[in-house]
Amino acid sequence: MSAAVRDAFRDQARSCRDLGSPLTADICETLAEALQDGPVARRVLGWQGDATSRGDSVPLRVCGALHALVLTGRDPALADAYAARNVSAALLLAAIDAHQDFVLDWLNSPPQTNEVARSAALIGAARFLSGQCALPLSLLELGASAGLNLNFDRYHLFTGSGVVLTPEWRGDVPQGSFAVADRCGVDLNPLDARADGLRLMAYCWADQEARLARLRAALDLAQTHPARVDAGDAGAWLRERLARPQPGRLRLVFHTVAAQYFPPATAALVGHALEHSPADAASPLAHFGMEADGGHGAALTLTLRDGDTRRWSLGRADFHGRWIDWQPRPLA
Repeated sequence: MSAAVRDAFRDQARSCRDLGSPLTADICETLAEALQDGPVARRVLGWQGDATSRGDSVPLRVCGALHALVLTGRDPALADAYAARNVSAALLLAAIDAHQDFVLDWLNSPPQTNEVARSAALIGAARFLSGQCALPLSLLELGASAGLNLNFDRYHLFTGSGVVLTPEWRGDVPQGSFAVADRCGVDLNPLDARADGLRLMAYCWADQEARLARLRAALDLAQTHPARVDAGDAGAWLRERLARPQPGRLRLVFHTVAAQYFPPATAALVGHALEHSPADAASPLAHFGMEADGGHGAALTLTLRDGDTRRWSLGRADFHGRWIDWQPRPLA
């Protein structure tokens, strides 16, 4: 099993490098070789389950614990090394050894991120939808984590104050306007944006300063505008939410890099609810997904049911929202 876990660290390193975090990549590569003995190493290398990013994401659990040590000031030497972007194997092992209980506790929970930059694609989708239907939006997010992306209407694209999103935008920027009437999300393990900021910050890679600043701004805004996120299975939750029409509202169900983690039964329930829940011109239903499909980045797809059913490909986006290739076209 240890060979497979070490490979998971190497694979995660490649992903981190591709996504613009050489520091996290270096740490994963170092730990792939350096972890040998001790309670943390035995737990990690003997992991029961899928240690990769497609399963339990064990490398990111370890990286989150180490970043939390930096953010809380528990390990000043590690913090200095992070700041210098030069973290040695000896220093990593010393930090793990000195804070064994802390790291072991972090290993118990899967990584949870709330990538705010993905809200740029949500803003684009909502503006596009406004050209199809002018009703106020009722937002329903699946895999919402702490609900930060449920506040996407309060964020700004390119200019403004507070949370400002500045992706490299390819194609025309949609210009429609929209209003949000209500919002709610669901997650198996929802976080509280007002209490769990450290966990969210720790899973944000330490050398991505702009990303960390965006997250801090979103957490600050959530102190005033916390979004409700229910604990539960996305399929059962959505089925109940969509069982009754909502006249005068455009219900927008969305998820960003979450569907791949749904168990088959959950995915089936979600699909059935989206296809068969009541929807007409008075109570339309839209579904936006930003999800991996095997291509470069994530596919942006949109479906609108308002008595008719229309589908669009809106383009593609970087998984962390660094770029958006906006190329809307109808699908058969």
